[in-house]
Amino acid sequence: MGFIQSIRSKILTVLLLGFAFCLNAAPSSATGKTLFTNNCGSCHAKNMKTAMTGPALAGVESRWSNKADLYGWIRNSQAMVKKGNPRAVEIFNQYNKSVMTAFPTLTDDDIASILLYINEAANPPAQGPTTQNVVVGEEPKSNSWFYLGIFGLLALLALGLASVISNLNKMAAAKDGVAYTDKTLWQKLTSKGMVSFLIFAGVILGGYTTVTRAVNLGRQQGYEPDQPIKFSHVTHAGLNKIDCQYCHDGARRSKHSVIPAANTCMNCHKAIKTGSKYGTAELTKIFASIGFDPTTNTYVSNYENLPQDSVKAIYTKWIGDKYKEATGLASLDDNGRNLVSDQWKNIVSSLTSELDNKVQGPIEWVKIHNLPDHAYFNHAQHVNVGKIACQTCHGDVQKMEVVKQHAPLSMGWCINCHRETEVKFKDNAYYASYAKLHEELKSGKRDKVTVSDIGGLECQKCHY
Repeated sequence: MGFIQSIRSKILTVLLLGFAFCLNAAPSSATGKTLFTNNCGSCHAKNMKTAMTGPALAGVESRWSNKADLYGWIRNSQAMVKKGNPRAVEIFNQYNKSVMTAFPTLTDDDIASILLYINEAANPPAQGPTTQNVVVGEEPKSNSWFYLGIFGLLALLALGLASVISNLNKMAAAKDGVAYTDKTLWQKLTSKGMVSFLIFAGVILGGYTTVTRAVNLGRQQGYEPDQPIKFSHVTHAGLNKIDCQYCHDGARRSKHSVIPAANTCMNCHKAIKTGSKYGTAELTKIFASIGFDPTTNTYVSNYENLPQDSVKAIYTKWIGDKYKEATGLASLDDNGRNLVSDQWKNIVSSLTSELDNKVQGPIEWVKIHNLPDHAYFNHAQHVNVGKIACQTCHGDVQKMEVVKQHAPLSMGWCINCHRETEVKFKDNAYYASYAKLHEELKSGKRDKVTVSDIGGLECQKCHY
């Protein structure tokens, strides 16, 4: 799968190169950002100042004696090591002889663009306080108190009218010289008119409650299920600043953001084999699902057809060896044996199910965000065209140990967002066809364009 990932990365790079060639574009940090995200972002920190699987890249040009050697290292690091280049050998040994992916298709302009982006990201310009253009739509406020107030007012009005009618009847009887007996409170409450009113009010209240509950049917705001692997977004997106779209790479080019496959995890965890929080307990699940033997640093051949006892032997050995390494013991003690047994049981329970009793195979993550089948939502349209940040809808994921559904994802929430969110018309060719709106902006007739102005409230946009 690592080979497939490498091929996919190269294909993306070639497509980007072709696009840049067609535009005859000079090196730019914008092009460099795309190339960095698709090729370098898996091993190097986005802030350029933190070492991850690969070294921090801030000031990388100053650490090489000449540009030709640096460019050669980026294209094929192992060729530079074999030539005995001092800097190449130094980096190779410093990072435990981890082999850097080769990028032979990158041109000089591509590498120059990446270096421009690295310098820009490492030294961002100072900025004053700013405000975000994107406004998160809020769930409409409840009208329950309004309706209860109306109901109470009508009840008081009904009692008042009953009292007035009783007094009028008493006056009419006195005028006619007829004896009049006033009804008791119970008789008034059980009269035909009051019973009819209560039935009518009950029908209205019951209908309102039914509709309100029906609207909320299937909503799962705050849903926070346990996952088969304790994946921490705090560690990955928060501490290590890994771009959301590196793992969820479908978000910028398809309807779905997609759940990353295990081979995406392996881009980093082929080098980082023990977790900072759970040690071998969680990362071994990834190795066991994809068939990577961390002891030999190789993928197991014919892994899908391997007996479960053989699979168990590979990963219990790995867990046991790491325990002995941490404790300095020559062999496992009782605590070590219990640790190995417990971790293996957890691996089996996390990677198997009633329908699949094999550890080998895809990890069955629990889906959190679900939209109804009749509602259409396209991630690429919002992320790539609308430039909406992931946190706008999903909350501060980088602060979540366990991800939960942040927003209600209701129709009212979406509509409010479309009404309030300003469209970024400037320098966005996607909106070039809206000539009238561009003219109104230039003339000062309008100061902004919202999503609702370009059809964001049309029913067929989401319910086609």
